[in-house]
Amino acid sequence: MKLYYKPGACSLSPHIVLRESGLKFDLERVDLRSHTTEKGTDYYRINPKGYVPALELDGGQVLTEGPAIVQYIADQKPESKLVPAAGTLERYRMQEWMHFIGTEIHKAYGPLFNPNVSAEVKQAVLEKVSKRFDFVAKQLEGKQFLMGDHFSGPDAYLFVMLTWASKMGPELSRWPVLGTYLGRVAARPAVKAALEAEQLPLPTETLKPEQAVTQGRNMKH
Repeated sequence: MKLYYKPGACSLSPHIVLRESGLKFDLERVDLRSHTTEKGTDYYRINPKGYVPALELDGGQVLTEGPAIVQYIADQKPESKLVPAAGTLERYRMQEWMHFIGTEIHKAYGPLFNPNVSAEVKQAVLEKVSKRFDFVAKQLEGKQFLMGDHFSGPDAYLFVMLTWASKMGPELSRWPVLGTYLGRVAARPAVKAALEAEQLPLPTETLKPEQAVTQGRNMKH
């Protein structure tokens, strides 16, 4: 399999799940401005939608949309328990989380990627996302992960959204439970490996103050 990705984009979610699964895969970076891959391929030929992620299967077919890709990967390695078994209520609970993160958090961030967005629109976006994080924080109280004590696909997705929050807002200090959760997920070996492969820093909320200062300096070079 081959995952087409952009560093730090939503494609980080299936990237993490691939590493958690232990399956063999290749990575190919995509420049979404030129819509070409690092090998010079026209990305529209791979994914006509033009955005990441896209997963090229061993048989040559291409699967798109992060939540679908995450479930496909996890189903190839059921013993990883990255998603519950098909047909169970737990599977639908997992899909419930994936849809919520995708439509209520991921989609909401869209306007903030426009450099020309007004301050009023930005404020409205952050207020909407904050309400969603209020809900997530309450659901995480007393739990290690979204589905309980076991890391699963929705956790990879939420982790990416929280890394976006650490860069674009809202301030995660408002929800201590989310900061603790972010650090817990970031400490996982598969997550660290994915961040390293994409040349991404650990979210500053997971670092001690002196580490965050040092990392901030390093990111300027």
